[in-house]
Parts: sequence; C-alpha cells; structure tokens
Amino acid sequence: MTTRKLAVVSAGLSNPSSTRMLADRLAAATVAELDDLVGAEPVTVETIELRDLAHDITDNLLTGFARPALEAALKAVASADGLIVVTPIFSTSYSGLFKSFVDVIDREALTGMPVLIGANAGTARHSLAIDYAIRPLFTYLHAAPVSTGVFAASSDWGADADTVAPLSARVQRGAAELAAAMVGAHSRRPVADPYDPATYAQPGRSFEHMLGGFSGA
Repeated sequence: MTTRKLAVVSAGLSNPSSTRMLADRLAAATVAELDDLVGAEPVTVETIELRDLAHDITDNLLTGFARPALEAALKAVASADGLIVVTPIFSTSYSGLFKSFVDVIDREALTGMPVLIGANAGTARHSLAIDYAIRPLFTYLHAAPVSTGVFAASSDWGADADTVAPLSARVQRGAAELAAAMVGAHSRRPVADPYDPATYAQPGRSFEHMLGGFSGA
C-alpha cells in the first residue's frame, strides 16, 4: 500500500506561534482531503520547526555541512510527495530564517513538487507577499505551487465565527488543491526531451537528413 508523505515547514520564531497554528491547520485539512481522495492509504506528516534548526542552518551556510537534525529535515523535504511552507512576513517578505533554510535545500530537490504556501502577519496589508515574494521563490526552484496561497492576519484568529470563516475557506481550498496535486502528480524524475536530435528523427533517418530536407537538399 502506498504511503504518501507530507512535509510541513514552519518558520515561526516564538513558541507557540501563529505560524505553527496555520501550518498545523493546513496539514490537518490536507490529510482530511487526502483521506477523501484515496481512502485508507496512509499519510505520514513530518513537521519541521525552523526555530529549532536555526543554529544548524547558519552553520551549514558557513561550512556547507549539515548536522544530523538539519540533514534529517532536508531529507524529509526532498522525499515528500507534497510540501506545506508557512512563514511570517517581515519587512514585506519572508523571514530570513525561512529563506536561509530554502538556501540549504538541494537545488533539484523540489523539482515538480506540489507546494502549498502559507504566510501570516499582523495585518492583511502583507497578504500579497505570497504572490510577489514567496511564490516566485518556489517557481525558481522548479516546484509546483498550487494556485491558492493562504494568508492569515492577526484578526483572522478571532473567536467570532464570521471572522474565522474566510480563513477556514482559504485553508480548505488550498488543502484541496494540494491533496489533488499530490494524488495526481506524475513522477518527478526527469523526462526525456522529445526533441532531442538523437531521438527525434524517425527510424532510419538522421537529424542531418531532416535538416537537409528543410534546406532543399
């Protein structure tokens, strides 16, 4: 039976933190969506608290060597079928700790990986940071961020049902998109280039022969 792996990265600096609250909520919603899609297939969730790895991340940036705890976190991310990342927004962008962790991930590790992006800040004025700062970062790494990004301002955590309903809807939509991407994702192994000159020509015909035809030869 297939076991699907979900890695969750939380870049909150306090303990407890609203960043971790959002990360846990996204993970729980994604697991529920996966259960609806694939039934009894088991799902493992590994949550990575970057605040616990801050010194190891800095050491890795300086020395190029990952201590065991950081190495385990990097392997968990690289081997996952889907990834949830949540960062607080500082000075209109992701936190330095979050970016430093991304910097020590192998450049090829996230290729094709479905990613659900979350972020939190004091006010909703920072909500666009998901699309102008965080999403381009994962696109650059050739990951596959889902369409919905989930932003939570301090006001979204109120006790009033009318206040929390919009956040709940965003969480549910993002989780559904990530679960669908995890179930429907193709292998993340490199795909052969169908236009490679060595294989594009028909059997018995060379690429040079085809070029000759285009030039009138």
